[in-house]
Amino acid sequence: VQLVESGGGLVQAGSSVRLSCTATGRTFVKSSMGWFRQPPGKEREFVAGISWINDSTHYADSMKARSTISRDNAKNTMYLQMNNLKPEDTAVYYCAARKPRYSGVPSQDNEYTYWGPGTLVTVSS
Repeated sequence: VQLVESGGGLVQAGSSVRLSCTATGRTFVKSSMGWFRQPPGKEREFVAGISWINDSTHYADSMKARSTISRDNAKNTMYLQMNNLKPEDTAVYYCAARKPRYSGVPSQDNEYTYWGPGTLVTVSS
């Protein structure tokens, strides 16, 4: 499985951005997926996840009110819509996939096997 993120860039505080993660391979439809981010000088942290079963979702408390995770299995693509962006949202955003048929969306990054190279989102004040 290969993952590639897109949609990052420089945005102003208060604006919105939609990140995409496109996967290769046939296992996307049975893979639980997650978004993580790593702010400058900080550790990587969980943002949101979506299970392959019923598209159930899980969000970090800090992002729950401002973000929506979704997936389009026909396009092998996962999305992260983020609204009302703040400078502290500046980070490299990574998408990740669990091994196929793992249904949960944990917040620990070591539960995810496949990772994209990341896309940088910079929020200016």
